Amino acid sequence: MHKTADVCTFRLFLCIFIWLCAQKVLPLQPICKKDIIFTHYYNNMALKIVVLAKQVPDTRNVGKDAMTAEGTVNRAALPAIFNPEDLNALEQALRLKEQNPGSTVGILTMGPPRAGEIIRQGLYRGADTGWLLTDRLFAGADTLATSYALATAIKKIGDVDIVIGGRQAIDGDTAQVGPQVAQKLGLNQVTYAEEVLSVKDGKATIKRVIDGGVETVEAPLPVVITVNGSAAPCRPQNAKLVMKYKRATCPMERPAEGTAYDYLYDERPELTLNQWSVADVDGDVNQCGLSGSPTKVKAIKNIVFQAKESKTLTASDADIEGMIKELLDEKIIG
Repeated sequence: MHKTADVCTFRLFLCIFIWLCAQKVLPLQPICKKDIIFTHYYNNMALKIVVLAKQVPDTRNVGKDAMTAEGTVNRAALPAIFNPEDLNALEQALRLKEQNPGSTVGILTMGPPRAGEIIRQGLYRGADTGWLLTDRLFAGADTLATSYALATAIKKIGDVDIVIGGRQAIDGDTAQVGPQVAQKLGLNQVTYAEEVLSVKDGKATIKRVIDGGVETVEAPLPVVITVNGSAAPCRPQNAKLVMKYKRATCPMERPAEGTAYDYLYDERPELTLNQWSVADVDGDVNQCGLSGSPTKVKAIKNIVFQAKESKTLTASDADIEGMIKELLDEKIIG
């Protein structure tokens, strides 16, 4: 009697197992190996990813009024764009989100209220949320003060697995903020990344470019990654996501009560972007903005190179020898 019941139970479990395999709920291949059947799900872990992004002035349109008297960038006088290498970083984050079900991607940026546009552009491409650090006390920050503000915000966000950003911003070209954030948070860092290949068993496998070649490295999570501009370009904005998030604003940008669309923010909480001040992230005022910035720009000049004289040379041996001799005498070559 017991034997018959056991056989029936076994057949029932076998039928359920075959049905699950047919529905592709369970993979068949791991059964043929020594690996346990849940290895696939263990390796694909849900990640909390923060993308460091910056709204920068378009350096293709720099004029005489590009700097203020204090030596800071006059952002009001220049068109603002999404920092190009931060877009490369966003693409890597979105790929990781696709590879690891349950993962989330958030955009962290610092700037005036209009920098909320950076978060919206991230949402249009597939990000889930964003945080805008905006406060007069953040203004005029160099890389040291910027990395301090970002690090305090990341601590407030909490439980972050991967912080990823562009190698550098086109308005400063320092490539310092990412490594400084890693140092302030005490995290591992990988710079000059071309591709985040995978995240498994609590480690990120990353391909990076170095002098003389390419190397593949592993870094335990949590980790800070900076991405090159030569990495894969970011995907275009998704039309459905544009329609969903086009009214997303931080509280300082929100239209006044009684104006068009103001009712949306009560009905749809996802349209209210996170807006944090120095006090919100428990920041030290003395380490933020100009107060926390030891770097001072004394002056900026536009230099236009103009040829004062020119020479026409032929392909004769005499002209070539004369040119080489002149370059050697002037120590331009040699």
